[in-house]
Amino acid sequence: MKCKSILFLAVASFSFAVFGQTYPNKPIKAIVPFAAGSATDQIGRAFAAKMSETLGQTIVVENKAGVNGMLGADAVAKSAPDGYTILIGTNSTNAALKSLMKKLPYDQDTAFAPLGYMGSVPLIIAVNNEVPAKTLREFVDLAKAKPGHVTFASASTSQLVSSEVMAGMTGIQMTNVPYKSGPAAMTDLIGGQVMMFSADFAVMLPQVKAGKIRGLAVTSAQRSPAIPELPSVNEALGLKDYELIAYFAMFAPAGTPAEIIGKLNQAINAAAQSKEIQDKFASIGFAVDPGTPEALAQRSRLETVKWAKAIRDAKIEPQ
Repeated sequence: MKCKSILFLAVASFSFAVFGQTYPNKPIKAIVPFAAGSATDQIGRAFAAKMSETLGQTIVVENKAGVNGMLGADAVAKSAPDGYTILIGTNSTNAALKSLMKKLPYDQDTAFAPLGYMGSVPLIIAVNNEVPAKTLREFVDLAKAKPGHVTFASASTSQLVSSEVMAGMTGIQMTNVPYKSGPAAMTDLIGGQVMMFSADFAVMLPQVKAGKIRGLAVTSAQRSPAIPELPSVNEALGLKDYELIAYFAMFAPAGTPAEIIGKLNQAINAAAQSKEIQDKFASIGFAVDPGTPEALAQRSRLETVKWAKAIRDAKIEPQ
């Protein structure tokens, strides 16, 4: 019996090794858990195209939006761990959801195998042009004068938490209006259905530059070279500790063989280091940071703790 067990393990190890060597031999599906047109979608598609060149197989991007990215993340978590279904994840799906939801349909800490970090972007806080506030300080004063009167949109964790943390740090009360997608929230911001929106540069910057909305500040610690005329939230409000950026990373279902993880990590890093991708997204403040799967695992652990504190401090109740 013992010999049979040893033989089985040897065959299984050989099979996985061969599988890793031949991978990929068919198209890969990458699930973006947010709507088309979002920063996650734009960056994810660019990475997928570049990774396809490295891997020699097409990566087909599929949008599966809803519940702050939970629906798409759940689909990947329940997929076969064979390297043919991967997640274009964010701090929403792989750090904050655990604290935002009373119950997830998967274990955020154990459901995914980290593949590689892609990069990050700051957010822009902007208001409808009819809002009288010309600066973030004036907007805060407006909200203080009319508690609960000011409305803000959110369609992702970073959008919700960036707004609520600012509200908590300045002592204002705003009313959240949830949306399924960033582009839908932007449409209503331009139309005046909501007063304020905090979202990534991909959604925000073209509308700010076109004068359709008024940018007030960026959520990074420093001003962004992409729009240097906007102050940081810290600078605008005299704060020290406000910083909130959105980041992007790829994950596979837990149990994906190490050989496959290694190949996907190499492809992710090659994409991140390509001048084509860096130039393409420089205008939205995208900063790459290639690394190992282990580095992403460590980042995910630290970010989960960070977001839990931010959500707790902002008094956001789990849904």
